[in-house]
Amino acid sequence: MDTRTLGTSGLEISRVGVGTAPIGSVPGHWSINWGHQQEHCSLAAIDAAVDGGVNWIDTAPFYGWGRAEEVVGKALHWHDDLLVFTKCGTFRRNDGDGYMDLTPDAIRRDLEGSLRRLRRDHVDLLQPHDVDPSVPIEETWGTIQELIAEGTVRFAGLSNHPPALVERALAVGPVVSLQFEYSALSRREEERLLPFALEHGLGVIVWAPLGSGFLTDGFDVDALDPDDFRRSHPFAQLDLSGVRAELGPSVTEGAVRFVLGHPAVTGAIVGVRNELEARQIVRSAG
Repeated sequence: MDTRTLGTSGLEISRVGVGTAPIGSVPGHWSINWGHQQEHCSLAAIDAAVDGGVNWIDTAPFYGWGRAEEVVGKALHWHDDLLVFTKCGTFRRNDGDGYMDLTPDAIRRDLEGSLRRLRRDHVDLLQPHDVDPSVPIEETWGTIQELIAEGTVRFAGLSNHPPALVERALAVGPVVSLQFEYSALSRREEERLLPFALEHGLGVIVWAPLGSGFLTDGFDVDALDPDDFRRSHPFAQLDLSGVRAELGPSVTEGAVRFVLGHPAVTGAIVGVRNELEARQIVRSAG
């Protein structure tokens, strides 16, 4: 599989990476339920993706409140050279809902938990998951630069942060990459973050390039589990026949190729739940 350099990091990453939000799905434990997921299917999906040339995986403590990172940690036993990208700052309330905390102590505590679940002494990329309006970005980014100096983080990027905050972070230390939603159904960043990344030489890794599954072959909302969050997703209210037709004979492959066709995009995070889906995303990036 072709690779591209992620920003100024020197990391050569495959055009697609394994997304782990779906494999972190734990019904009744996490509000973003993708349906029941068996661990052996998750591990087989990661194996198939790596066999096809994928060399990075994107995860987060938020995905299943640690469940996804635990599964990734098991997969790394066989794939020790896989680049691991994770996030920080999202914590769980007693009622199961989440909140952001990007204070220095919270970032360090979150990373410690991730390293324990991942069974690693460092991560290749750490990203604040979302904006924490109560903490200055300078304080957050300064802490992450300390973690890089200490060796528990190799490089750092920003997830779901607007250009103004990215510029403030750049004044503190390097920002290797940006991560945000981009697909044929979600194109709002074509006028904002994508041009910004090109102008500043930042890597871009996009999430939900398949529109949370709405841009996949054979997708049927009515076939989803009763409590699958996508039943109430805004896309479920749209007529997607025109967009799906424009993507070509294989909607899945067309959707991946759509995002990879933008010159600012370094790689696409594609969630996979089984071996078949993993092999399909490998074909999409070929």
